[in-house]
Amino acid sequence: MKLGLSRAKSTDKFDYTLMGIIIVMMFTSLTAIYSAFGMLGTDAGMSYLMKQIMWYVFGYIVIGAMMYLGNDSLYSFAKIGYWILLALLALLLVDKVFYHFTLRDIPFFHTANGATSWYIFPGVGTFQPSEFIKIVLIIIVANIIDEHNKQKITESYEQDFNMIIEIAKWALPPMILILLQPDTGVVLIIVIAIGAMVMCSGIKREWIMIIFGCIAFVLALFFYMYFFHFDLLNKLIGGEGGYKLGRITSWLNPESDINGKGHQLYLSQMVIGSAGLMGHGMGQAYVTLPEAQTDLIFAVIGQTWGFIGTVFVVGLCLFLDLHICHIASLSKNMIEKYMITGFLGLLLYQQFQNIGMLIGLLPITGITLPLLSYGGSSMLSYMIVFGIIMNTSRKAKKLSDYVYE
Repeated sequence: MKLGLSRAKSTDKFDYTLMGIIIVMMFTSLTAIYSAFGMLGTDAGMSYLMKQIMWYVFGYIVIGAMMYLGNDSLYSFAKIGYWILLALLALLLVDKVFYHFTLRDIPFFHTANGATSWYIFPGVGTFQPSEFIKIVLIIIVANIIDEHNKQKITESYEQDFNMIIEIAKWALPPMILILLQPDTGVVLIIVIAIGAMVMCSGIKREWIMIIFGCIAFVLALFFYMYFFHFDLLNKLIGGEGGYKLGRITSWLNPESDINGKGHQLYLSQMVIGSAGLMGHGMGQAYVTLPEAQTDLIFAVIGQTWGFIGTVFVVGLCLFLDLHICHIASLSKNMIEKYMITGFLGLLLYQQFQNIGMLIGLLPITGITLPLLSYGGSSMLSYMIVFGIIMNTSRKAKKLSDYVYE
């Protein structure tokens, strides 16, 4: 009997599951921001809520635009976007120098908490270029890896090394500019995402061992200097006023500086731990949480809905991650597989870091919880990601329509 391909019964290619998860996250985000009104210590709660609704509306438009354009021309757009965003990051460094000497920003630039990371547009909000360059870098790196594997005839250390150097040429300039803002959190996100892509690229196992060895060495050296040569380490990487190492100290011993650098961690653990099984209910704020609508949104959810609410959010994030993994497994396009690997690196690290830092597992880094925390740049950048994933899912479903008979 001769086997051949035939088209199975036509199915709708739109990924309703992924869109459903995004919609549930939207309502969770909006109700959490509404519940945070009393925790903010300001009258800006309604403004945050209305802007978050606006960002979600724009986000759905972005998903629609991405699905209309498709993934085929992403690389060309990514290279153009890279140079535009790199220029914007460089201009932020100019404003940082200006702010250092004058304690004032250049018009349309914005400095907050010591970091010059934003452009500000009155009546609209802020724009953070680093949120978008993460996505652009993942697209570029995916293409570099794919080209490397297509041209590779035999496995060799030299070819793998050349690929790593090519990736570094694109990744290091924006990472250095972001580090100078300073925004260590975004740099860590980029490193995690690109690292995940490189490890899944098919490079020789020895390179992976070298990468992990370097990470282990850097961590060991850091903690050795932290415990035995603190003053020297503080001079090298402490930042203004030693705030960077202060975050490590407040993480290891939050009660040592409750009114200072350990304030956020102490309050977040207190509100989550005191909420019990069901929480205190909507709008029942017992303490004021700084940045409750952004970095501490998980603490707001914990205080409002208790243990049940936090488990629901963790489960929702896990469901999203597993569904994206499933899409990657169905795709036959290697570039899209590499891109999704990078996107998963972004999501998983941000989810783990944000939740982990609020329950004391990790130091405070100012990283938001994707789709749940307030913020336009983060929201729109992830909607670009989900538009790309929607396209990948649609193509994968089309391929799965064909069966052997």
